[in-house]
Amino acid sequence: MDIRIGIKDSAREIAFDSAQTVGEVQDAVLSALESGHLTIDDAKGRRYIVPSANIAYVEIGSESTRKIGFVA
Repeated sequence: MDIRIGIKDSAREIAFDSAQTVGEVQDAVLSALESGHLTIDDAKGRRYIVPSANIAYVEIGSESTRKIGFVA
């Protein structure tokens, strides 16, 4: 699933694919608002840690896979 994290005062965003479910990512974001930092792992095993005070938005994509090829 695609995840995009907007950072305050930055023109760039953090964008990556994650193997986590929508519910897991949503729970991580909500708990980050209380704990002070957001921690999410991507599909390649990298870990992103973002201070919650700097998060402008979190966009969580759908869990469905993209179709590849031509439609007849």
